[in-house]
Amino acid sequence: LEPQERSMEAAAVPQELPPDHGVHELFGYVGIEAVLEQMKVKTMKMGFEFNIMVVGQSGLGKSTMVNTLFKSKVSRKASQPGQEERIPKTVQLQSVTHVIEEKGVKMKLTVTDTPGFGDQINNENCWDPIIKYINEQYERYLREEILITRKRKIPDSRVHGCVYFIPPTGHWLRPLDLEFMRRLSKIVNVVPVIAKADTLTLEEREEFKQRIQRDLKAHAISVYPQEDFDEDPDDRLLNDRIREKIPFAVVGADQEHQVNGKRVLGRKTKWGIIEVENPAHCEFPMLRDLLIRSHLQDLKDITHNVHYESYRVRRLNESNRPALSSNNGLPGRDEDGDESNL
Repeated sequence: LEPQERSMEAAAVPQELPPDHGVHELFGYVGIEAVLEQMKVKTMKMGFEFNIMVVGQSGLGKSTMVNTLFKSKVSRKASQPGQEERIPKTVQLQSVTHVIEEKGVKMKLTVTDTPGFGDQINNENCWDPIIKYINEQYERYLREEILITRKRKIPDSRVHGCVYFIPPTGHWLRPLDLEFMRRLSKIVNVVPVIAKADTLTLEEREEFKQRIQRDLKAHAISVYPQEDFDEDPDDRLLNDRIREKIPFAVVGADQEHQVNGKRVLGRKTKWGIIEVENPAHCEFPMLRDLLIRSHLQDLKDITHNVHYESYRVRRLNESNRPALSSNNGLPGRDEDGDESNL
């Protein structure tokens, strides 16, 4: 090439400038902040999905707690009024879905209960059906995601949070509790709570909580909110305060009582009324704030970006093995419908 042609060719390549990470001041109104209102309007039109699982042995108040959280009869038992409750011989997962609305915001809420968990003489591997269910929801989402023609909005049945109910023994975590949380915390956001905390004195409650925290630390069990996923100092400051209180000591109630001229949710005893939403009585408000008011979107984000992503990478790595199904290039299922590589 002639010198002039070479210089023209060189000039055609755009010069890369170093990135400017500074914040530029505007000299007039642009309207960038209007995107927040756009997002709000879109969310209110479409609504959103939230899927919660409750795990614990029978009699710990799981259904009552769910009804208390959402101030609505959304639990499995509430959906089956009058039906006799029998403890199943094996863990049976049952899900109910409701659409609830508050101030124009619609939420498609799915509550998954686990009757039979921890109720047998031999509870060995009683967590297996729960792990299988959680992975099946990841698999369902993955198969929709890899389709050439995808739905505009993929239905999300993935479990965003698992509330684990610890019996109020006042002693130590049982081997069952430790093994369940150790296994499940790797694939889902686990939030442990001390059930029926009104059966413990304040001193017993605090001592039990400290023992549980020591057990979790000794066994390297990372419950939600996980310290590894704090995004900035403000998040860490807020989550550190939450981690100091976990497991929350909670009391559930779905009946209102008159207290000082006001109607409050609570449990009536011969000594008085235990107010569910009174922080001096129990830590239910902290659980509600964590699951709904402050961390609901974070629960969904960690489910998608961490737990589901880990599952997706593992499944796609498996797809490079020789035994592939013709269905989307993913490992197939056997004749019983079980995933062959799970």
